[in-house]
Amino acid sequence: MASHRRPKQPSHGYTSVLTATAAVTVALSAQSASADPLPDPNKKGVQAQVDRLYEEATQATEKYNGAKESAGELQKEADNLHEEVVRKQAALNELRQQLGSVATAQYRSGGLDPSLQLLLSADPDAYLDKASGLDRLSARQSDTLKRFLSQQRALQQQRTQAAEKLDSLQDTRKELGSKKKEIQGKLAEAQRLLNTLTAEERAERAAKEERANRASERTQLANEQGELGNEASASGRTAAAFDAAKSRVGMPYVWGATGPGSFDCSGLTSWAFRQADVSLPRTSQAQAGVGTRINSIGALKPGDLVIMRTDLSHVGFYAGNGQILHAPKPGAQVRYESMARSGMPFMWGVRI
Repeated sequence: MASHRRPKQPSHGYTSVLTATAAVTVALSAQSASADPLPDPNKKGVQAQVDRLYEEATQATEKYNGAKESAGELQKEADNLHEEVVRKQAALNELRQQLGSVATAQYRSGGLDPSLQLLLSADPDAYLDKASGLDRLSARQSDTLKRFLSQQRALQQQRTQAAEKLDSLQDTRKELGSKKKEIQGKLAEAQRLLNTLTAEERAERAAKEERANRASERTQLANEQGELGNEASASGRTAAAFDAAKSRVGMPYVWGATGPGSFDCSGLTSWAFRQADVSLPRTSQAQAGVGTRINSIGALKPGDLVIMRTDLSHVGFYAGNGQILHAPKPGAQVRYESMARSGMPFMWGVRI
């Protein structure tokens, strides 16, 4: 039968040794914590802030692109109106000379018709209030005067339109300057935050980008070998545009750039389609409204445009197998990337 002995209590000396050992362990732990501190959670915050600033910069870039496109259109309209004003002014001057010839002939024949006197005075617009004087002229002279007055009104109207276009152009250029300043401010703030990271943390961030680029290279190789999913391929000009975009893999993202050596997101898609003789609007928001909308990722074909973010501020090419080919953000290259890992919600696709 087993004996039931009470466990032997540790001696006072042994207890003292345990206590001392524990104290040393705590002290050593405290020393270790002091020498090798835990990662600063604020550093993760810095990374998140930089990514947020880059995202805001790309969103502002699309607004800048839209304002720049509007400025270009307004400039063309203003130039066309100016050319039309010049042509109308030349025609008006010719009619004025004809009327001057009539006035000279009448003067030599013994007097100048009061209507012509009024018309050729320093304020010919006043003639509009004296139209009843036309009955003093011949039918031919009357027709010339009517054409003169009609063209004079048209000229004034186009001058007003040209002035309005120039005012709108000035406002748009102010918006351009504002957006440019906003983008540059966000990028500068992002760089300031990056400069607060240690060399090791910056290297880690660079390594992350390098991993994304290597993954893109593997995707590109699979694409070239026909191993990228089983979706039906693009055809015709869409295929040509997609091939053009593939040739730009590795080119840097630069806000406002439209190629061929650097791009922003909509700059890449619009440039690629230009290579296929297709003109697309400049911004992702405008590109979201052309072609045929594809609401399901599963229905996309390689070469379709992919519209991302709720404000439609990002666009790329669907590359098959859930991948997007795009110019993602500042500091990155044109590359293939998983749509699921891009951090941007899919809105819809567009088939050109």
